[in-house]
Amino acid sequence: MLERNNDTLYRTLPLRVRKADTFIKRLKGLMFRKTPLQHEALLITPCNSIHMCFMFFSIDVVFLNEENKVVKVVQSLKPWGFIAPVKGAKTTLELPEGSIEEHAIKIGEFLKL
Repeated sequence: MLERNNDTLYRTLPLRVRKADTFIKRLKGLMFRKTPLQHEALLITPCNSIHMCFMFFSIDVVFLNEENKVVKVVQSLKPWGFIAPVKGAKTTLELPEGSIEEHAIKIGEFLKL
């Protein structure tokens, strides 16, 4: 769904979003999960970098600033990959692989979560 508000484009993704906002939830993230994400996402906050240690599947990753503006996208991040801290990112949205292309998520857009 697209909305226009003061010439800013806001997008809503058709996914169930689970929030990881405590130390333990952020630490665990998707580690050791056997099945890939399907129609769901993990919102990690605060978070400006991630690792894929102990992951069994690839994911797409979207980094958001404090206003939920997309500041970086990473497609098909493989297990054991790393993303260094992203300048300006406050939140990380981990998505099923292929979601960035499927939903045409672009840097500069705002996501409603």
